[in-house]
Amino acid sequence: MIVVDTHVVIWDALAPHKLSRIAKSAIKNANAEDGIVLADISLWEIGMLMEKGRISINESCQAFLSLLLEVNKCRLQPITVDIAVRATHSALTGLADPADRLIAATSLALDVPLVTADQCLRGHKGLKTIW
Repeated sequence: MIVVDTHVVIWDALAPHKLSRIAKSAIKNANAEDGIVLADISLWEIGMLMEKGRISINESCQAFLSLLLEVNKCRLQPITVDIAVRATHSALTGLADPADRLIAATSLALDVPLVTADQCLRGHKGLKTIW
């Protein structure tokens, strides 16, 4: 099982050439095994990117989000008490973006690696990442 950062699920769907070889392999393996976890905040982030025109596709936001969840063996992870507490904990200081904090906290709470190209997340002590 892996957690994927928002940009990773977008790139997997729209620009797979942007994914590293290792990230592609992790996604493929997770799909063949116990699946991919997507933090629910990522749905909001994708919706906002579409609303701002930073993602342009010929689908409605609802259709695109539904497709993202269906294409992969994807499990949507809601914010739990544990994730909320971890996201506010000082161990995640340095992560200014609340979505990044929640995604990192999801990875920590589930004790699974986070697939991300984000240098700030990849360099964060205590967070297992794949890229």
